[in-house]
Amino acid sequence: MATLVVYSSQKDKVGDIEVSDDVFGLEPRIGILHEVVKWQLSKRRLGTASTKTRSEVRGGGRKPWRQKGTGRARVGSIRSTLWRHGGVAHGPKHRDYTYNLPKKVRRLALKMALSDKVASDRVFVLRDFGIDEIKTKKVAELLYIFGCKKAMVVTGDKDETLELSARNIPGVKVLPEKGLNVYDLLKYEYLLIEEKAVEYLDERLR
Repeated sequence: MATLVVYSSQKDKVGDIEVSDDVFGLEPRIGILHEVVKWQLSKRRLGTASTKTRSEVRGGGRKPWRQKGTGRARVGSIRSTLWRHGGVAHGPKHRDYTYNLPKKVRRLALKMALSDKVASDRVFVLRDFGIDEIKTKKVAELLYIFGCKKAMVVTGDKDETLELSARNIPGVKVLPEKGLNVYDLLKYEYLLIEEKAVEYLDERLR
């Protein structure tokens, strides 16, 4: 069992919390982390790029000129892919980029990302964030106290007040514990996490 220090919003030590080595003490493996990040990014791709084939472009039903005798190349439609305003040959179509990844792999990668943050001393566990009103200044002060510029803030339950207070600060993202993911853990340098969220994660991922 590893032990993490619990701080107040003023960075005063208020206690300790024991966490499982199976969740917060694993050795990161780049291959697994890369695979899960790639899977997450593929799910975000819209795949909405689309072109029209010659059968989908409006017009072109009549043969422009007769087949023989004009001295020009034979052509069957003004919507040929060779013509301006014609269809597109082999162009992109709507597609789904998502694919399945085993749940065990996704869970393992999340535990490795958390373990990496703990091993590099970039995790601050807070008893509470002390944000009781929508005020960006308070979140900025909290980040300054902990020396974090690019940080992910994780709450035990959805905290709309904190989310609205932090949304205008660049390099900061607020998520509930259930929304925690590998991509964001690797993207943001520091992790500010509520004590309650640590308990939830330790129980859920063990």
